Amino acid sequence: QVQLVESGGGLVQTGGSLRLSCTVSERSVVAPTGWFRQAPGKEKEFVAAWNHLGTRYGVSVKGRFTISRDNAKNMLLLQMNSLKPEDTAVYYCAVGPSTFISSSLEDYHFWGQGTQVTVSS
Repeated sequence: QVQLVESGGGLVQTGGSLRLSCTVSERSVVAPTGWFRQAPGKEKEFVAAWNHLGTRYGVSVKGRFTISRDNAKNMLLLQMNSLKPEDTAVYYCAVGPSTFISSSLEDYHFWGQGTQVTVSS
């Protein structure tokens, strides 16, 4: 069973930055390609996606977050700048489609356990 592991979350002040990482727990042909987040009491929300076709961002993070990959390490990264209190959530990575860039939850599989990001005001 493929497992994704997120890391890099934490507590940061408004305007600060964090970098999240997502790795695969074992050598695998599966590669994580998307980030989602879930705030308390809310549904899981699309944040960003990456594949060989390009990148895609959620409206609320565009211009502040950058998704990238370290292919040598099979690692998906999310650089988060200019953080706001509304960015507070558990952030998850997952494996998405390779033939198109999706922002839909149902297109993603092999979800990680998540990493908490808290932005204080």
